Amino acid sequence: MNKDYYLGIDIGGTKCAVIAGTETMEILKKTTFPTETVRGPLYAINLLLKYASEIIDNLGAKQLKAIGISCGGPLDSVQGIVKSPPNLPGWDDINIVRLFKERFHAPVYLQNDANACALAEWKFGAGKGTQNMVFLTFGTGMGGGIIINGRLYTGTNDLAGEVGHIRLADDGPKAYGKKGSFEGFCSGTGIALLAKQIVSEKFALHKSVSFCRKLEDIDNITAKDVADAAFSGDKTAIKILEISGEYLGKGLAILIDILNPQRIVIGSIYVRCRQFIEPACLEIVKREALDPARTVCRIVPAELGEEVGDYASLSVAMI
Repeated sequence: MNKDYYLGIDIGGTKCAVIAGTETMEILKKTTFPTETVRGPLYAINLLLKYASEIIDNLGAKQLKAIGISCGGPLDSVQGIVKSPPNLPGWDDINIVRLFKERFHAPVYLQNDANACALAEWKFGAGKGTQNMVFLTFGTGMGGGIIINGRLYTGTNDLAGEVGHIRLADDGPKAYGKKGSFEGFCSGTGIALLAKQIVSEKFALHKSVSFCRKLEDIDNITAKDVADAAFSGDKTAIKILEISGEYLGKGLAILIDILNPQRIVIGSIYVRCRQFIEPACLEIVKREALDPARTVCRIVPAELGEEVGDYASLSVAMI
């Protein structure tokens, strides 16, 4: 007898995946393919429908409980519409939920990728067992997902959790369209911008930096360059990550004061560079957050790692 299962559809700018899994997150089938955004949305959508159909035919249509779709925003989770995500050019007002409902006659749910990852970490990862949790991506950008009273909070039009847009300083790296934003200090993009600024200042003082040898190479600095240099002991790189940690602390203090969460789960760069970021972050949080709220909130690294995309889309199906 076939098992009951859920279907997860993970839509990214680089790759897409179709995953079948049980309620306990046993992965039964998985198919991935490059999104190839230059070929337009129909190319990827048709492949998603094709691979989903193959998996459902194999596992049984009657055993399919629901379908969850994780995709970059902006989107309308109520109407099921993807609305021009920056990483998916041409995906303009596509009713992705309707396409899957009409094809497979099953419940279909849509969430942006940050919310989907929040659900995954809450159900199966570092936020398991909490009622109030905040998840922060801390990847290429800084996005967030919020669980309040045991439910995902999406806001009036799916914009809850856009913490990267919060201004933490009057000036600073410009990301998310705003100088000094949370994303400007605490993201891969922001760390690279901060590094370029600091390295330029070093060069102006005729000082050397191990991860950038020449003036003309400054524009090519990445967050990975900074991280690699920090692990090699480069003091400038370590300082850059400490600065990011200080601003992370400022952002977390705001979230703690407003949302009073039990846990804040942070992914990607925080997980990989925790030893450089966390001490400065916790010092600022201790200084700036309300003490009764701070003491009940644990700040922890995400646990699901590279599997988070699979867990995320399946978690949306179980919403």
